[in-house]
Amino acid sequence: MMLTVDTTILDNLTEKAKTSPRLRMNYNFHPANESACHRLLNAIELGSYIRPHCHLDSEKDETFVLLRGRLGVICFDASGNVTETALLVAGTDQAVVTIPYGIFHTAVSLAPGTIFFEAKAGPYLPFSNAEIASWAPLDTAPEASGYLQHLCAIFNSP
Repeated sequence: MMLTVDTTILDNLTEKAKTSPRLRMNYNFHPANESACHRLLNAIELGSYIRPHCHLDSEKDETFVLLRGRLGVICFDASGNVTETALLVAGTDQAVVTIPYGIFHTAVSLAPGTIFFEAKAGPYLPFSNAEIASWAPLDTAPEASGYLQHLCAIFNSP
């Protein structure tokens, strides 16, 4: 049966993200973590911190298509220096980005109700130590909030 993503699905996902401790929530289209292709909606609210990471598997390029809101995407070198940024704005020609495997990256919500479609190869595997940015604070570290503010400021957003 075909699924149409409508306002109800998007609104419900945003509400779940708002009440989630991490201020984000997925809506998976793929049936299992073991699936070869992962397709999902990712709702991310202001204040959600995604620790910079990379995917070392050569099949794990990621593509984001912004459906609602504003999303800042940031790429880094291995030392944590910003190498590229993209400001995605829903409904414009600046709404899609593909991040090649092996590139450290993160995304920051710049508007309430931000939702993007994400596609990447599966299966889901926890990050290896080499895929986690050792120069970025842990999600639970006290300095994560300040680091997130720094990342948002790249896009002139508090």
